[in-house]
Amino acid sequence: MADLGSFREAVAAWAAGGPGDPARELAARLPVRAAVLLEGPSDVAAVSALAARRDRNLEAEGVCVLPMGGAMSVGRFARLVGPPGLGLRLTGLCDEAERRYYARGLERASAAQQGFFVCAADLEDELIRALGVTRVEELVREEGDLRALQTFLRQPAQRGRTPQQQLRRFLGTKKGRKIRYGRVLVDALDLDRIPAPLEGLLTSL
Repeated sequence: MADLGSFREAVAAWAAGGPGDPARELAARLPVRAAVLLEGPSDVAAVSALAARRDRNLEAEGVCVLPMGGAMSVGRFARLVGPPGLGLRLTGLCDEAERRYYARGLERASAAQQGFFVCAADLEDELIRALGVTRVEELVREEGDLRALQTFLRQPAQRGRTPQQQLRRFLGTKKGRKIRYGRVLVDALDLDRIPAPLEGLLTSL
């Protein structure tokens, strides 16, 4: 039975240069109404975790969360699933440093920019600031990564960085770590302290 997971895979294959017919056929058959464009799987993990905490089933609501494999892909994805392609409503997250890529890509796809929410550095940075350094360090210990963090902090490159910057860098030093902590950090948040970009995204859907 076709579902939004199948649709997500079809869109990814289409964006990678494959045929578009499978995605078009699934879009016609499924109750999909919106696409959330995210840079990668760690952002997907965080958005999915917050939706679960808010008792939201995005797939049942016809919302497909799409990891694009990087900010530079936003124009291609917007053309495929936005107004020029499948006609879905687009929303998502972007980092401040990459805002211009999103603006240009969305403009070329005739898609509204106001549906995208901007993180100051990136989503991990937003989550660390919301939780505080001490709480994130506690979570790192609970996850069994304290020794790895201590080793990382002894590296000369970490001298002069703030504790928040160090933690942000640490989350990206091992494959899969950002994805895991995308869920862990969101699950640890008080629901009245959700970072504004993440809260705005979910509220807009």
